[in-house]
Amino acid sequence: MNLTMATYLTVLASASLTNCCLAFTRSTILAAARRASAAPPPFTSITIPRSATTQPRNQRWTNTKRKPFALSSTETPTNDEITESSSSSAATTTEDDDEALANLQSPFLQTMRDRGFLFQCTNLSELDALLNDAASKNESISAYLGFDATADSLHVGSLLQIMILRHLQQCGHRPIVLVGGGTSKVGDPTGKDESRILLTDEVIKKNTDGISKAFQKFLTFGDSNPNDAIMVNNDDWLSGLKYLQFLRDYGTHFTINRMLSFESVKQRLSREAPFSFLEFNYMILQAYDFLELNRRHNAKLQLGGSDQWGNMISGVELGRRVDGVQLYALTAPLITTSDGKKMGKTAGGAVWLNADKLSEYDYWQFWRNTSDDDVIRFLKLFTELPLEEIEKMEGWTGAEINKAKIVLADEATALLHGRECLAAIHDTIDTMFKGGKGGYASTEGLNRVFVSEDDIISENGVKIIDMFVRLGLASSKKEARRLVQGGGARLGDDKISDENAILTKDDFGNNKEVTLRAGKKRAGVVELK
Repeated sequence: MNLTMATYLTVLASASLTNCCLAFTRSTILAAARRASAAPPPFTSITIPRSATTQPRNQRWTNTKRKPFALSSTETPTNDEITESSSSSAATTTEDDDEALANLQSPFLQTMRDRGFLFQCTNLSELDALLNDAASKNESISAYLGFDATADSLHVGSLLQIMILRHLQQCGHRPIVLVGGGTSKVGDPTGKDESRILLTDEVIKKNTDGISKAFQKFLTFGDSNPNDAIMVNNDDWLSGLKYLQFLRDYGTHFTINRMLSFESVKQRLSREAPFSFLEFNYMILQAYDFLELNRRHNAKLQLGGSDQWGNMISGVELGRRVDGVQLYALTAPLITTSDGKKMGKTAGGAVWLNADKLSEYDYWQFWRNTSDDDVIRFLKLFTELPLEEIEKMEGWTGAEINKAKIVLADEATALLHGRECLAAIHDTIDTMFKGGKGGYASTEGLNRVFVSEDDIISENGVKIIDMFVRLGLASSKKEARRLVQGGGARLGDDKISDENAILTKDDFGNNKEVTLRAGKKRAGVVELK
């Protein structure tokens, strides 16, 4: 039997769960859906192995040894085949799939394929024809990507998705930026071992304002051109939903059986981690977003990361079942560094996109510190350099690969902060880190914090380890102490040996600022105000 969401919630409602969110473990949820099987999706999908994007472009889609995963609509898929993380290693492919990839006509999908963005897609050939037909008529197709307001700034982990929207707009189509003011009240459980902290309306509003800044740097918003981007907030329709009516209208289109098959759910339950009923609703709300955006803004395509695949295909199916419309989903791979670490995190914390949380200099240094194995891949994903130029760098080694890293840092920083900031960054590097002690060391490009003379002469003073944390040179006081103990902390050119040291007026001398260094390449400024 298939247990629908509407039936399931009716059972919960009968237990007087009004205004409550139950925490279910693997055993309690699986008991409700045991021995049930999920229905196959009524569309074809394709998953591109990461290895396919590392080949030369003239060989990439004709080499039969590296085949993408394809799910034929005539097959009956297993649960694993319809989850977010379908594996290409155990799947089969068809010649039609290879041909579809090799013969993509729409500039957007060609860009997604050639630069390494394309991972999974429903009805790829149909989507290609739709995009190409619209372009031939000087029309645009609307596609959206959602961002929950969980912090007051996006970080580098979201940059891949923003770049997809930018390429979409450059190819003549309309990006829709969906800010999750509504879904942020629930919290996306994907990839989480425990429930997210519930945010207040005030915090969500503050975060929404904060994350909106980054999009202005990459997209053109307006209403004068067909491909002008728009920004919408799903709180506009989610917060006004009537619970019982929503269950009657849409709950029957979701089966618990299918929802339990999604990888994000299975991973959470396999660890016996409590999974709240509130979080379990997230995938339904995300699917409903797609339906609502199609109705309001004619959105035909949802874009996202591969961890969202299950939620995205639920939206595709909901549109077909409720309104009889053909919708599409396309995902990009989740980006990790060559050593397996999550993209966007450093020893000093998250790599934020807003300049008030991370300086242009530190952002530049993040990209400059890219490992040798990641440089070419990141040039394709996070810059707009022509692929021909990037391919010339693929054989670079030694000192040449360091030049490629500088190109990556320059281009990525210019996209976010503007090319005009690069001169100050390079000046700072040249004078501070390349032996330019004889001249004035420019600190213009460095992150800085401000202290007053009253702070300096106060009873407790200003602890140097606190300044390392405030400058983002250490993620915590504990880490700052380790930096001092390891000999990597400096005040100007002098090594800091006392982890309890405080700043004094003498440290500033006749200047208004001092420079703190963490290792050889990271620095920040403490300035007297």
